Amino acid sequence: MSAFPFKFYLNPEKFNKKKLLARPPTRKHKNHHDLNQSDYESQLHQLQIQLVKLQNSLITNHSQILVILEGRDTAGKDGVIKAITQHLSPRETRVVALPKPTSAESSEWYFERYVKQLPKAGELVLFNRSWYNRAGVERVMQFCTKQQYITFINTVNEFESLLTKSGITILKYYLDISKAEQIARLHE
Repeated sequence: MSAFPFKFYLNPEKFNKKKLLARPPTRKHKNHHDLNQSDYESQLHQLQIQLVKLQNSLITNHSQILVILEGRDTAGKDGVIKAITQHLSPRETRVVALPKPTSAESSEWYFERYVKQLPKAGELVLFNRSWYNRAGVERVMQFCTKQQYITFINTVNEFESLLTKSGITILKYYLDISKAEQIARLHE
């Protein structure tokens, strides 16, 4: 039995390329409100000022912040990272987007490659995807075994608890968009 319980079949006779490639209508979230460009830029500017103040405090107090951004492809992780880092000091800010593990990394403790990237004193680190790949992408795409997935699920909370007890503040965000919006963005 496969570790992934679903099987997908494509019936070429029922494959409607026009329908698949057609841009679907986008729907607004129930809490959506329109924000004009001027208001958006004004609010963004104020938030970026607060981020610079946070970074100054982080440096002064030798604090460590780890921001984890997860989400669907095209959900806006790169745009969020750009907005966050735009006015911050690059010496105390790092963005980590790890590639597929090497064969050497695959034989190590799963969290090891991430531990090497954790923030040092006075540093803000943003993970563009993280160890949660094990629970999402890796499981779905069968890049890990069922046992590796279960081990991850049983140890991730303890791992994060060790990080916070050592002084690292962890902020986790999942950016979500509808499948229709994702398809529309892929067509752009």
